[in-house]
Amino acid sequence: MNALPALVDALPDGRVLTDPDVTDSYARDQTFLRPGTPLCVVAAQTRDDVVTTLRWATEHRVPVVPRGAGTGLAGGATAVDGCVTLSLARMTAIRELSPADEIAVAEPGVITADLDRAAREHGLMYAPDPSSHEISTIGGNLATNAGGLRCVKYGVTRDSTLGLEVVLADGRVLNTGRRTIKGVTGYDLTGLFVGSEGTLGVITAATLRLRRAPALPPVTIAAEFPSLRAAGDAVAAIVAAGCRPSLLELMDRGTLKAIDDWKNIGLEDGVQAMLIAQAEGDAPGDASAMARLCEENGAGFVAVSSTPEETEELIGIRRLAYTAKERLGACLVEDVCVPRSALPDMISEIERSAARHDVLICTVAHAGDGNLHPVFIFDRGLPEPPENVWAAADEVFRAALDLGGTLTGEHGVGLLKRRWLGLESGPVTDEVQRGIKQVFDPLNILNPGKAI
Repeated sequence: MNALPALVDALPDGRVLTDPDVTDSYARDQTFLRPGTPLCVVAAQTRDDVVTTLRWATEHRVPVVPRGAGTGLAGGATAVDGCVTLSLARMTAIRELSPADEIAVAEPGVITADLDRAAREHGLMYAPDPSSHEISTIGGNLATNAGGLRCVKYGVTRDSTLGLEVVLADGRVLNTGRRTIKGVTGYDLTGLFVGSEGTLGVITAATLRLRRAPALPPVTIAAEFPSLRAAGDAVAAIVAAGCRPSLLELMDRGTLKAIDDWKNIGLEDGVQAMLIAQAEGDAPGDASAMARLCEENGAGFVAVSSTPEETEELIGIRRLAYTAKERLGACLVEDVCVPRSALPDMISEIERSAARHDVLICTVAHAGDGNLHPVFIFDRGLPEPPENVWAAADEVFRAALDLGGTLTGEHGVGLLKRRWLGLESGPVTDEVQRGIKQVFDPLNILNPGKAI
């Protein structure tokens, strides 16, 4: 493209990458989707790099695909032909961390766990805790409104986002939100950008709410169940009893077997599900109540941690889940979300779809907020999932909607779920969302074809 030298000249040396092997490595996320061929990669290090890139892209009508660490599971960062892949992974500054105000200002390339560790040096924590927290970035979490293991108590990324610095498609810089907990001046533009998957603007910094870290170590419960449905019933009982777990995670037999085959965790033959729950140290009554409710709902074995090391060991089992399933084959990873009361029914629907279509589905769930991650596993080397996998996925999505749920809780729509959007959104919602897109990105250069 004749205009590319102008971009190279406008940015500092080394920012524009054009080697095909390098650009290809930036072209995909964690999905099986086949990416387009990027024109180049811009490895931004500053907000000005982003401004320059978007001004150039607007002038020359070139699509731009923002990208963080590439850990997405919906195809949101998949390159399109002729695009600039705008990598934000080098923007890693924590610009500010204020213990007095309990906020941090972080750039999009900051690793999620690194921000949490920085906050804990001051007795604080960053609450959102996706399973990929050691490799995913703040920018990617913002783009999909990620949740994670602690979301049952502390909410998702939007609940910890006070304000944003955003570069719009034409290169203008927009500052949204505030540094205060309260604030209702104007429309909630911060909430609009969180979860927008890079289709409305490129986030270059976020003002994030920190919270007081618990003074005492958490108590963790691991309960084994003879059926997945029984584990779902235990979750419903825990919620109904008014317990306030800081973590409530569910794993089915397929997931546990994948972990056991890899790490030899001593899985017994009769165990069909495991529930891992956690109560913060200042609420020991919740821990004992959750253990009792698990037993009352059919748990054959319940372990309660007595040391921080035991807690880490139990949580570590949950964090192994996705990697263990990747060892079994290619994965279509989904994340339907239903009302918590509908969790047992949704679990049953997933099991029926797996049997009906002869598909291996391994399910984990952020059970405390009804967010399930059924992973459809198929043979490696195929360009996409076979028809029986798509048929099972279709049934699972429709079941979630019938139960009052949603197609995606935290992974985003990306490319993978666009075929089902009409089932949930409807024509009026679709028209309004396209109108919003037109306001912020009239040339449709920002992550085209994604999210809506």
